Amino acid sequence: MPDAAGVPTPAVAGTARDPRTRVLLDGPVGPTLLRLAAPNVAVMAAQTSIGLIETWFIGKFGLDALTGVALVFPLLMLLQMLSAGAVGGGILSAVARSLGRQEDAGDLAWAGVAIGLGLVATLAGLAFGPALFAALGGRAGSLDAAVTYSTLIFAGAVPLWLFNSLAAVIRGTGNMAFPATVTTAGAVVLIPISPLLIFGAGPVPALGIAGGAAAVVIYYVVGSVFFAWLIWSGRGVLRPAPRPPRLAWGSLREILRVGAASSVTTLSTNLSIITATGLAGLIGPAAVAGYGTAVRLEYLLVPLVFGLGAPMAAMVGTAIGAGQHDRALRVAWAGAAFAAAITEAIGITAAAFPHAWLSLFGDDPEMIATGSSYLRIVGPFYGFFGGGLALYFASQGAGRVGWPTASALLRLLIAAGGGWLAVTITGNVNWLFVVLAASLVVYGASNAAAFSGRSWVSRVPPRFRAVAATPQVANPTSTA
Repeated sequence: MPDAAGVPTPAVAGTARDPRTRVLLDGPVGPTLLRLAAPNVAVMAAQTSIGLIETWFIGKFGLDALTGVALVFPLLMLLQMLSAGAVGGGILSAVARSLGRQEDAGDLAWAGVAIGLGLVATLAGLAFGPALFAALGGRAGSLDAAVTYSTLIFAGAVPLWLFNSLAAVIRGTGNMAFPATVTTAGAVVLIPISPLLIFGAGPVPALGIAGGAAAVVIYYVVGSVFFAWLIWSGRGVLRPAPRPPRLAWGSLREILRVGAASSVTTLSTNLSIITATGLAGLIGPAAVAGYGTAVRLEYLLVPLVFGLGAPMAAMVGTAIGAGQHDRALRVAWAGAAFAAAITEAIGITAAAFPHAWLSLFGDDPEMIATGSSYLRIVGPFYGFFGGGLALYFASQGAGRVGWPTASALLRLLIAAGGGWLAVTITGNVNWLFVVLAASLVVYGASNAAAFSGRSWVSRVPPRFRAVAATPQVANPTSTA
């Protein structure tokens, strides 16, 4: 039966490799990686535009609204990164490695759905969000704005989690185009819906900043329906049962072993920014708004690198499953180089022209001044963050994320401990930014050290280094 792209797929897993799997194993490393990443980067650019446009509209309500959204944004990104990059990465990695070993990965789709932590996020966000926003510096109007915005965002955490889990299942098969198409089409529809719900028109009431959150929730609900249709319609590589099977611990373990450790990395990354937001709050609300607005650019690097990291994880996982260890290492270094180059270019541009970015969201002088300082000091070091994050995705594909987790924790330690000392001793937010820049350098350098030589391959668990049942010959013309 053909898949969504019209490519024939085997009726029984293990009899022959699907064409997409052969591309992951035999295609030239650099061109294959860029070709698979192109739709992902496009989709991440679309998602980025949603956040930027929404923030631009919300900025029309003044500094309190902008500060309130800045307080919520790290938690929203934490939820996004946990569902798409951490647990979603575990789902993608498990599916890819299963295909590399020519095993049936259909049950992994149901396992991915079963790990529904969106409800936990909803309960935690609604219960503890207000107190956290107050601790981070929310006051009066800005605190009210944060609570209003976050209430709808966390109420919609379940469809958000399901959206990213199902997208990860599809990407794990090497199909990057369908998730990109659904996400981009959804963005095109969402862009006019967001201001409609924010400002109102005709019979539609003006919901204010809550309207932006409502539009995002609608987007995830509709997208999840499309992803579920592809997976269970029989048009993709996988053939999951139409009804939930009795979940085997093996399937859940394959996902959670990578996803749980990756979650530590994601938590560390976000806690670094959340802690810095709180430290900026010691200086004042304008500092929170300035840092929170500027750091959105760093957050936007994450989905851009994810656009490259998802195919990296799929290629590395499939290669490890098929015993092609040298190819997995070439994919890791090629992806890291691409990611570092892209993020460094963005950081240098932002450092040179900070006002161009910050003025999109407001014109408060203190906000502009604080945000400009952050971008000038930290922006030139974004390449370390991009390269290190790409190697984290490669580690997910290999099913070995211990070292990236340690690197992320080290970054958190430097950002939190060093940042606290910088603010309490000097009272100058610029020294906080110097510490944050140093934490990015340490993060990228320590991840790169873990991939030196063949030491990384030797740390891949033996069960993931088994050669596939059907011998494969790597393409001798493959290059990085």
